[in-house]
Amino acid sequence: MVVLNKIYTKTGDDGETALGDGSRVAKHGMRVTAYGTVDEANATVGMARLHASGEMDARLAAIQNDLFDLGADLCRPDLHKDADAEYPPLRMIESQIKRLESEIDAMNSGLEPLRSFILPGGSALSAHLHLCRTVTRRAERETVELATMESVNPWAVKYLNRLSDWFFVAARAANDSGKADVLWVPGANR
Repeated sequence: MVVLNKIYTKTGDDGETALGDGSRVAKHGMRVTAYGTVDEANATVGMARLHASGEMDARLAAIQNDLFDLGADLCRPDLHKDADAEYPPLRMIESQIKRLESEIDAMNSGLEPLRSFILPGGSALSAHLHLCRTVTRRAERETVELATMESVNPWAVKYLNRLSDWFFVAARAANDSGKADVLWVPGANR
């Protein structure tokens, strides 16, 4: 269990932060950037949940928990040392991706076919889900970049990729099963 009695520690005042293994790195480092953007994505999900209810809200709550798992995964470098860790590191696993895929398939089965690219908007929930999608795509790009420099759990990258797809389909579902999607009209304002 996590206990936070004191919120400020002053240990980051020099521009460094601690990773999950206790090592200290620059706050502008790629690993911190990647899990920081995952945290940002989680905040956008919290905003979307203000407009969600029922099953959609429950799914978004599960995603928020997954995003904390993902942040814990990304803040723990060097996958090769997992077996030697005092506490087993929390890592993303295949079943989390499979759950997203199942939910995408279920939502997509009730949608109108796409005939055009769509613009973020329509309902408030849909607009917020599109924001979730774009922040998640940025987190994915940053995590992929991190993976070119250091070891990253491949399930973490796959989760982000699938999650952005989930948000796209959920945004369409939130627009009356795609009937209220805002369609892009190429060159409409020329």
